[in-house]
Amino acid sequence: MSILYRSDAPRAAAWASYFAEHAPELDFRVWPDAGNLDEVEYLIAWQAPAEFIAKLPRLKVFFSSGAGVDHVDFSAVPKHIPIVRMVEPGIIDGMVEYVSLAVLALHRDFFDYVAAKAARTWDPLEVPPASARTIGVMGMGSLGSAVLQRLANYGFRLRGWNRSLRHLDNVESFAGPDQLQHFLKGCDILICLVPLTSATKGILNRKLFSALPAGASLINVGRGPHLVDADLLEALDSGQLSRAILDVTDPEPLPAEHPFWAHPRVFLTPHVASMTQPESAAPILLDNLRRHQRGEALLNVIDRSRGY
Repeated sequence: MSILYRSDAPRAAAWASYFAEHAPELDFRVWPDAGNLDEVEYLIAWQAPAEFIAKLPRLKVFFSSGAGVDHVDFSAVPKHIPIVRMVEPGIIDGMVEYVSLAVLALHRDFFDYVAAKAARTWDPLEVPPASARTIGVMGMGSLGSAVLQRLANYGFRLRGWNRSLRHLDNVESFAGPDQLQHFLKGCDILICLVPLTSATKGILNRKLFSALPAGASLINVGRGPHLVDADLLEALDSGQLSRAILDVTDPEPLPAEHPFWAHPRVFLTPHVASMTQPESAAPILLDNLRRHQRGEALLNVIDRSRGY
């Protein structure tokens, strides 16, 4: 049985090492040393081109190496082949760390003090308690739920919005398009963690920003196409939004001439909020692969009709 890893090159050695130690009987290959593609039955990949997938006649399972599957062309993967997303502690922990950092930086006016230092200005700002701010998370899946649970430790008021209603302790929950506006109007800091689908592309737009309280902030750790760039710039320049922290953009990398680079109220990071960690991801994927070999149901298979 052959497994092909076609994903993050710097982590390939760690994946290969784990499989060599814990599953030496498996033929684990790393792209581009793929050998005969006719022999590949399991693919671990990120952004595998459609023409490449077509060269895998014996493919049984497509494992996404990341939490999202928006990089997969569903039409290129035959319908009988399950597409499995990555759910592992390393991805979750990384996202929780990044969002906690971003929320606390906004809450404690970190970026204002960075600007004050550059201006050599000593200007203490009022420090409101965490209980005076409401944080809203769009998307209450494994990542969004973990973020909300961690933020609860700081004492923030919390809101969550999801496609279908989900309940978490200490979180006011909302669901569906009909409740989105009501959810938004109470959010001082909005975090986008919804999957990228045809329904959520462009969801961070003028209409959504206008529903937020004046001076609210945005953290986008979902996907770049969630955001309408021009609408964000308009909201920032008008004062409707005070700041935006963007870990994702469209395209990536962001072109040097893009206005986000120079905007004083936009903070950018290069899609590093959360990454798959081989030490925790490889055991989970191998266990799932073993389940498939035994004829058991795979875990974390995506629903193609929903896109996640």
